[in-house]
Amino acid sequence: MRAGPEFDILYGSVRNTPKNPALSQVQKNLSVEIDERRRALAARGVRLFDFGIGDPKEPTPAFIREALRAAVPEVSQYPSAFGTAPLRRSIAGYLRRRFGVTVDPESQVLACAGAKEAIFHLPLAFAGDPSRRKIVMPDPGYPTYEVGARFAGLEPVKVPLTAARRFLLEPEDVGEETLRQTLIFWISYPHNPTGAVAPRDYLARVGEAALRYGFVVASDECYADIYYGERPASMLEVQLENVLAVHSCSKRSGMTGYRSGFLAGDPDLVKVLRGVRSHPGVSSPAFVSAAATAAWGDDAHPAERREIFRRKRDRFLRFFAERGLVADASEATLYLWVRVPAGETSASYALRLLEGGIVVAPGTAFGAGEGYIRVALVPTLEECEEAITAWKRIDG
Repeated sequence: MRAGPEFDILYGSVRNTPKNPALSQVQKNLSVEIDERRRALAARGVRLFDFGIGDPKEPTPAFIREALRAAVPEVSQYPSAFGTAPLRRSIAGYLRRRFGVTVDPESQVLACAGAKEAIFHLPLAFAGDPSRRKIVMPDPGYPTYEVGARFAGLEPVKVPLTAARRFLLEPEDVGEETLRQTLIFWISYPHNPTGAVAPRDYLARVGEAALRYGFVVASDECYADIYYGERPASMLEVQLENVLAVHSCSKRSGMTGYRSGFLAGDPDLVKVLRGVRSHPGVSSPAFVSAAATAAWGDDAHPAERREIFRRKRDRFLRFFAERGLVADASEATLYLWVRVPAGETSASYALRLLEGGIVVAPGTAFGAGEGYIRVALVPTLEECEEAITAWKRIDG
């Protein structure tokens, strides 16, 4: 309760409370926006099929849940800031099996509390050189690239991606002058939101530019194990120098709520990160690390999950083809990047679907995505069939 002028004198007016200017420079968080709309419709009794946020309903594998339960201690203590030794060894084993990349778990691997916080905090570790203030990122892209850059006081450079260029963020599209001022160059393949996959020669071009201009390649590889054709490559397969790769248990292992992932790459960069990350206290608890250790050590469950996503994807692609809707890229991830019908905008089509109970994300939620919606393959296979029936009613 406010106590009049005396309250303002002692504590300051709520209206005049200082805030980080970055808060007014970024879009409202997508998950918050969609959740508000979803709750309003649910209150009206509308049955919802939620393809908005990428939080799949398939159960977390039983062996991962058992590993977590078995590791819950009687006495809770602070976790390691860098991840437990067994977890880092398990991650190194995964990188060796999956990509043929050998890393030292002590000097080249750091655990994180999910990819999102690692992405947000990463620019803070390297900011400081006044001649390098630019963070290059794909547009459309994961919004946290921009948010992290702005909160670090750095300048986001959002580079438009197009279907004609296979949604690849080419260094040549940025320009030499900007590259010389670039601190971090974000790439995201398989790409959220389009599902595009980067060929190895593209990764080589990015790596060559990093060495020539001296910037850090931050490679978001969180969807590397959700693909429907050739296995996506890692930036770490091309080079380790000037490279950091970010991975997550969330989609690969159905562990979105566990908040566990890792950063790996150039030991000099990892050393800087180690010096920073102990301060904000962002490591996962030891029992979550035990679950993640089990997850990175197993390759069977990602294959099983990938097959489920494939079945959902194939069903929706057939439906879209029947309705004259086109999905661009959509070669990997659990997302379909779908062009809106003629005469619609991203917002208008998403709103029309929403009123009929189909929750999707307008492409503009990811930046330069006008003309598209993103469909996250979150509901179960049975619910997907029911959603398609509802979608047909909406589109007439």
